[in-house]
Amino acid sequence: MIRLSANLGFLWSELPLPDAIRAAKAAGFDAVECHWPYAEDATRVRDALDETGLAMLGLNTAKGARAGDSGLAAQPGREGEARAAIDEAFAYGARIGARAVHVMAGTANGVERDRLLDTFVANLHHACDRAREAGLVALIEPLNPFDNPDYALLGLASALDVLDRVGRPELMLMFDCYHLQITDGDLLRTFRACIDRVGHVQFAGVPDRGRPDRGEIAYDRLLPAMRDAGWTGAFGAEYRSGGRTEDSLGWMAGLQTG
Repeated sequence: MIRLSANLGFLWSELPLPDAIRAAKAAGFDAVECHWPYAEDATRVRDALDETGLAMLGLNTAKGARAGDSGLAAQPGREGEARAAIDEAFAYGARIGARAVHVMAGTANGVERDRLLDTFVANLHHACDRAREAGLVALIEPLNPFDNPDYALLGLASALDVLDRVGRPELMLMFDCYHLQITDGDLLRTFRACIDRVGHVQFAGVPDRGRPDRGEIAYDRLLPAMRDAGWTGAFGAEYRSGGRTEDSLGWMAGLQTG
């Protein structure tokens, strides 16, 4: 069975999060995930999840308060902010029954790579401690340099190196098919090679991050093949709908969602 999760950072983003959860349920999704839910009262979010029976698969740590911030965990000199954001994310995630927290690295800002990695690894140990306490998983996500040229974690090899350096079971990989098609390609072979380290899978059309039934990836074949390779989790639809979310969901009919 293919289970689908709606990423509410992109889908139904015009709605308050509890209402977006209800919209995802009505549309036939099996789970949800989000980006930065912190402005929403956690009790209302948890009530919507309980009402719909949907699991919240993940959320992100805060971007940071400075212009241009896209995460804090690999920012030398900002360890206090990074760890406060990590603590906030895991506390909020535990309140709503989330499964995982994506710990955002942030931009490189011209900092020497060894310093970035040392900072990232130290902050990820902190995240793993919080994950263990809360019963959640910590995730890292390699992005692509075309959309995120200054990001501190680009491409799969960099992410696997970080996983090796941290060496904690609480830390896993966010396998985002959109980003990894751009940086690495050969998605099915790549996925099979690292499936034991994958904590969540996301997908969107390439190259514009639009609807998954448009672009260069045949998700109607790829996602079942990833399932057949041993993936038992949901697949997170994290794409730009280009209009009303409801009008962009025709691709779901091409996948086994029952």
